[in-house]
Amino acid sequence: MTHGLRQRVATVVAVGCWLFSTGAWATDPKVEVVARGLDVPWSLAFLPDGAMLVTERPGRMRVVSPDGRIGAPIAGVPRVHAQGQGGLFDVALSPNFAEDRTVFFAFAEPTRGGARTAVARAVFEREANRLTKVQGIFAQNEDPPGGGHFGGRLAFAPDGTLFVTLGERYAYRDKAQEPGSLLGKIVRINPDGSVPANNPFADSAVFRPEIWSYGHRNVQGAAIHPRTGRLWTHEHGPQGGDEVNIPRAGRNHGWPVITYGREYVTGFAIGEGTTREDVVAPVQVWIPSIAPSGMAFYTGELFPRWQGNLFVGSLKFGVLVRLELDGDKVVREERLLEGVTRRIRDVRQGPDGALYLLDEGGGRILRVVPGQ
Repeated sequence: MTHGLRQRVATVVAVGCWLFSTGAWATDPKVEVVARGLDVPWSLAFLPDGAMLVTERPGRMRVVSPDGRIGAPIAGVPRVHAQGQGGLFDVALSPNFAEDRTVFFAFAEPTRGGARTAVARAVFEREANRLTKVQGIFAQNEDPPGGGHFGGRLAFAPDGTLFVTLGERYAYRDKAQEPGSLLGKIVRINPDGSVPANNPFADSAVFRPEIWSYGHRNVQGAAIHPRTGRLWTHEHGPQGGDEVNIPRAGRNHGWPVITYGREYVTGFAIGEGTTREDVVAPVQVWIPSIAPSGMAFYTGELFPRWQGNLFVGSLKFGVLVRLELDGDKVVREERLLEGVTRRIRDVRQGPDGALYLLDEGGGRILRVVPGQ
């Protein structure tokens, strides 16, 4: 092959790779506005009839109909610490919701000392538009002041246990490595708040028994892999170093000792470096940060080419990030919907196979469907 021919072949390959990575060969999505007028929407869960149970961070929960009608605030929601990043966070339906009508929700619980991430369960009486039998089932064991890094995502595992993500409250980052603290951890509990007997530290005299994994910063995305049943999460880095992780039972995920992030003001490196033998490495790192929030695996029929892909919202750039996977590896990234919204807080797959996004900055619910 001549030098000129090699150059032309290389150019064609490079252009082809660029087209695929920027989405020119992917399904072109269209965005529809389902509802508008929400106040800092944070999470949504689909009810059996296709309506959406939506949380607003200031402390309200509402039902939004499939055609976008926003219901009145649901009565019975506990008081929340609605300061800074605090407030009402994730909502998840019981795996047996059709029978028990139970919902689970995470929130920043106000205390005398400050606030802590807590989880409650309640029966949703839809006709009366209220929560009854509200019961706190979990709370962090520390309640520092301030309004940063609460975590607050929920994910039910196939065995019915519940994963809860817990932030390290920003100024208390060293707590993420402390075995007796629930700051900067992911915990696994039973639906009644008790500790599963097979938790990695269930019999430990050092670690809190609820802990599933530790060394996390601020996990605001959590989803169960549809094929393996394993938990996937993502978390915010400080300045660079956002991560996608597969949290391992009983393992250290590094923060703040091992991280790709840097200090905000000085730009100096944090901790000891980016890798260590005893620390689980992330499967994806973003430098610069995209400020990820919300997370969903796609299994629907509307976008056949996207089946098995992982979708992540961005609070910084307002884009929807599509991650193509090969097993546990991210092999391609595509950024979608640039300019459509400002801050994507949550990502969910709807019962119709569309992707639903919470536009936190615009107070909207968006529906992503195939274009023409």
